[in-house]
This record gives sequence, structure tokens and C-alpha cells, in this order.
Amino acid sequence: MSGAARQPLWLDCDPGHDDAFAIITALHRADLVGVSVVSGNAPVHLCERNALVTLQLAGAESVPVHRGADRPLVREPRYAAHIHGESGLDGPALPPLTLTARPEPAVDAIIAASHRVQGLWLVAVGPLTNVALALRQDPGLAQRVAGISVMGGSWGPGNITPVAEFNVWADPDAAAVVFASGANVVMAGLDLTHQFMIDARRRQAVRELGTTLATFGADLLDFFSDAYARTFGVPADGPLHDPCAVLTVTDPGLFTTSSRHVAVETTSDLTRGMTVVDRRAGRGRTDHNVTVLETIDDGAAFDLLLAALTATHGRAEATA
Repeated sequence: MSGAARQPLWLDCDPGHDDAFAIITALHRADLVGVSVVSGNAPVHLCERNALVTLQLAGAESVPVHRGADRPLVREPRYAAHIHGESGLDGPALPPLTLTARPEPAVDAIIAASHRVQGLWLVAVGPLTNVALALRQDPGLAQRVAGISVMGGSWGPGNITPVAEFNVWADPDAAAVVFASGANVVMAGLDLTHQFMIDARRRQAVRELGTTLATFGADLLDFFSDAYARTFGVPADGPLHDPCAVLTVTDPGLFTTSSRHVAVETTSDLTRGMTVVDRRAGRGRTDHNVTVLETIDDGAAFDLLLAALTATHGRAEATA
């Protein structure tokens, strides 16, 4: 994106290994206006620490971080230690933290940024609690932002239950609010993100970059891939979910898409968190509310990831 205006982007996340790569990718490909954290892969105070340490290692100390919801809208919090470890970012040796989060709550910060920054994209790669709370507090947010890019959902199998993806399952009530909000919602579901796999060859390519940030990234990928293999009984080639939701904003040419109606199951214990994507030809619903990502050029996406891990990050202006 050299020489071109960068897309302003707010990242709501729950770091999480792939969330760290979403932060790094957003720093390289967008104007990262701010980061908010939510309970998800780990308790929210650990997600806050993990976001701060990622920005610190990336040399992006001026990007503000805001703490958000410590639990789903109406349910008890559930975490993903089986994939991300108890800390949410197990694997690398983390340096002492020198950054601190801003005192403004995440929801207030998101709403303020949407008023301040024209054309802001809200990219949400964790449970959608913060985003739903912001939409409830300020319903005009749905039309004021350029769009809401979500890593979540699936039209095929889930990864936490047979039919549900973790982010939506963790707070299906919040996801239902977001998908029905009338915003320009883009969905990077498991069917898409499982096309962006990080095998041993790609992990080695990351490690061979030799930078401090790349070594951090390689250690993350090794732990994440091993945990993925251990949990699902598959080869250690983990999918890099969260950067996809960033890249569809910054580099939409990497993707093919379709327009669909998507609803979220909130009441059934059996199918809690299922994203019901109407893919019927000719007989499906025409009141489409979501752009569903279908395919990704994963080779080009990986090249962008490598470039992000070697870039000098920073911001043209601080956002207090």
C-alpha cells in the first residue's frame, strides 16, 4: 500500500495467537486507529496484556489499547486454553511489558473513533460482545462505520461444537446483534480461514526472517500448530484465522465473496452459536445481510504476512 492512503481500521480482538498476527497485519496494511480487547481466548486482562506486548514487540507503542467486556452479554465466559494456552499467548518468551492500556472503556473508545475517523472499518476477531454493546449504546454506529469485518461463523462444521465456531459460540447473543444490525457486515468463517494454513514450510519461512518480531511469530505458530494438531487429531498445519478479517478490508482482491442471509442460533443448546447461512440457489432468502468470504489467495496473503513481520511499524499521528 506504499504511496496509497491506508484504510483506517479499529481492531477488536482477544489475543490469542492468530489475533497477534491480525494486529501485526493491520499495522502493516492499514492505519490502525486503535485496539480493543474482549474476553474470549483468555480472560480479558490477559488479552489486554497480550495485545500490549504484541504492539510493543512491533514497535507500535502509540496505538491505544482499551479494555472491554470481561464476559458475554448473558452467559458465563468460556476460554480457549486448549488452543492458546492458559495465558492466551503460550509459546514465546514474552518480554517485560512497558506499555499500558488507556483508561477509556472499549465501547466508548470505539464509538468515539467512529465519530472522529471518516470511513472507519471495525474489524472484530474475537467474541462480538464489545461490538454489540457499542451498537446498543449507539445504534447509529452501524451506518457510520464503513463496515464490520468479522472473523467468526461457518457454513460447514464448527470448531468448538459440530456446528459452531468459537467466537460466535462464546457470545451468540452478541453475534446476533451484530449480524442483524444493518451494518455492512463481512464474514470470514471457518470455511474461508481453513484455506489459509500455516504448514512447517511456512513456519520455517517466518523463522528465517530473523527479526525479533518474526521469531516471536514463529514461536507463536509452532505452539498454535501443535495445539491444533493435538486438539483435532490433524497434521500440525494450523489455520491463520484472524488476519483474514483484516486482509479483506485492506486487500479485498485476495478474496471472492457472495452475498447471503446469515442468522445466529441463540436458543438451542445443541446448535448454540451456529451461523445459519442461506446458500440455497433460487429458493434462498433475498434479504441479504452479510458478505460471506468464499475463497482466499493464500499464497499472496502469506507474502503479505511475511512483509508485515519485517516492516518498521509506526503511525503518522497518535490518537489519544
